[in-house]
Amino acid sequence: MLKKIEIFFRRMFLNTLLLFYGKSISNNFNTFDSDSSILFIRLNRIGDALVTTPLLYEVKNQLGCKVYVLADRKNYFIYDNNPSIDETIIFNKGLSGIFNVRRFIKKKNINTIVDLHDDVSTTVSFIIVLSGVKNRFSLKKSNEKIYTNTIKRLDSSSNHVIERLLELSKLFNINVNSSDASIRYYPKQDSTEKANRWISKLNPANKFLLGINISAGSDARFWGVINYTRLITLLKEYNIVYVIFSTPEDYDLAKKIDTENFIYPPSEDFSDIAAAILEVNMLFAPDTSVIHIASIKKIPVFGVYVKYNTNDMIWSPYNTKFDCVITEEPTLKNVTFDEVKKKFIPFLEQTLNV
Repeated sequence: MLKKIEIFFRRMFLNTLLLFYGKSISNNFNTFDSDSSILFIRLNRIGDALVTTPLLYEVKNQLGCKVYVLADRKNYFIYDNNPSIDETIIFNKGLSGIFNVRRFIKKKNINTIVDLHDDVSTTVSFIIVLSGVKNRFSLKKSNEKIYTNTIKRLDSSSNHVIERLLELSKLFNINVNSSDASIRYYPKQDSTEKANRWISKLNPANKFLLGINISAGSDARFWGVINYTRLITLLKEYNIVYVIFSTPEDYDLAKKIDTENFIYPPSEDFSDIAAAILEVNMLFAPDTSVIHIASIKKIPVFGVYVKYNTNDMIWSPYNTKFDCVITEEPTLKNVTFDEVKKKFIPFLEQTLNV
């Protein structure tokens, strides 16, 4: 009951702010240069952060301005070591967090704030409204009155999320060729060195290396021990090497799938896994953030996807060779091995013969 009351008052307060700001906002057309300071906001998960990096790169590269990011504790590390980003700050929930953002805005003389969320976020709406920033940018959505400038949101059923976000570049008066866009993520140096050492030991003959990621953050997207075991048995018919990736939470499942020690050491540090993913020749994975990592080097990806109760285009690896099996059920439970094999084997063999 208390939670419902809190949500009610949050919405009422936000609606009051929307009414106030809606009366005073008109579209501005701005000029940006190296003196501009821009704060981009992207909370939530790892994949949510990764898909914003092509836009951040274009803004920094073409304008030479100061680029700051307000991120979540779940995804801030995606922006580490990124030359397109001058500083990343972590959002702490609650009003104190919002006022910390206001202090940061004043300290850095930020003149533009950009909401990178595809849909309406109540938290981000509060941040925007209370920011005190002159220019407030977003894709067009139901809370558009709180922004000074919006751009039409492309149809999510036929446009990749990266293409939808790149539309925001038009508000900065810059031109972006979406066919050249790419995820920008930079693993730590020690993660890269560790991955090189381990994989060199695993694959001394430098054979074709297939990465198999079994983890996707939920049981709904786990394909099952038996299916992955059958996949590995099938792979032994080919002159290739495989390596299994998992989170620490799924390590016991990985050991049930593989008994020959072809499991990359699980780590809580995303950089460790990302660095190793970048060393494979092809990736097999459910719908999760590592497929975007593979796209950095145009590594072919075969995916198993849940597309339940939505018309949105799947978050496939961008500008990368890709195929997949999609279920419209809420889990991968009923996606059969034979169904995957029928599409996976031609994809694998085509990739091997390139």
